[in-house]
Amino acid sequence: MMSRPTHPHVPHAGTELYDVSRDELVVEPAAAEPAAEPAAESAAPKQGALRRLVHRFSVLGLIGLALVAFWLIVAFIGPLVAPYKGGALTSTEIFGSYSAAYPLGTDYLGRDMLSRILYGARYTVGLALAAAVLASVIGTFFGLLAAVSTRWVDEILSRLFDALISIPSKVLALVVVAAFGSSIPMLTTVAALAYIPGAFRISRSLAVNLMGLEYVQVARARGEGIFYIARVEVLPNMIHPMLADFGLRFVFIVLLLSGLSFLGLGVQPPNADWGSLVRENIGGLSEGAPAVLMPAVAIATLTIGMNLLIDNLRRRGRGQGGA
Repeated sequence: MMSRPTHPHVPHAGTELYDVSRDELVVEPAAAEPAAEPAAESAAPKQGALRRLVHRFSVLGLIGLALVAFWLIVAFIGPLVAPYKGGALTSTEIFGSYSAAYPLGTDYLGRDMLSRILYGARYTVGLALAAAVLASVIGTFFGLLAAVSTRWVDEILSRLFDALISIPSKVLALVVVAAFGSSIPMLTTVAALAYIPGAFRISRSLAVNLMGLEYVQVARARGEGIFYIARVEVLPNMIHPMLADFGLRFVFIVLLLSGLSFLGLGVQPPNADWGSLVRENIGGLSEGAPAVLMPAVAIATLTIGMNLLIDNLRRRGRGQGGA
């Protein structure tokens, strides 16, 4: 019989002890590791919202996000922060230069250009956003419907939208506006109508590719309906490409509406979008007046910012295995 230790409770992990009654070897389990100190746990800082944002977006993507977010905010609160009323005659100097009273100069009537641009953002950004949402939602709906439905439904929808897409968007907009006028609802409708076919073709192409994958075939074998397959199995896997396409539609619609306004067929006086501001102040171009430069800069920064944001969404979609 082996000798027993004098002190049965040895304060060392893994010490071999002998049971007094059975003379059996008992191995005391190793003591648990001491709990991590709260200070040590908090040593690794949690990612805040800003850190997560930086991780999700590249530098150019952040610049694009900042530009788009800025103009979206301006579209909502611009009239509230404008120093003057949009149509108020505030100066006797026409095509005035930059000054403390008029940071972006004055227009051809002596109105404050900063206020005019802030008021005009409601129409340029607001109308383009509403038309892009309509075009993307309607086009995506019919694209999914064509992909999951029977062949004859797909053929009818495809030929219908092929006929619409064969008409150039500017020609369609000019014809409709010339026939029915250039009210705000009509401009939104014609801009959406011009770009629904493109959204349909993109969404249908993505959905048809996804319909051939195994998990969709399994859902069909389970007896799921076409709307369940479209909503649960297909649509979530084409979000990133469709968001990128939505951004492109938005840029195209901004340029379309600005072009119509430049031709005098867009937003009508006394209201004005950025295209209208360029047109009515075109006389100051030879003088380099801010009144004609600043609306063009506003259009350029909005479209460039959206393009940078779209590019970031595309790369993120590819990194996550998106289409």
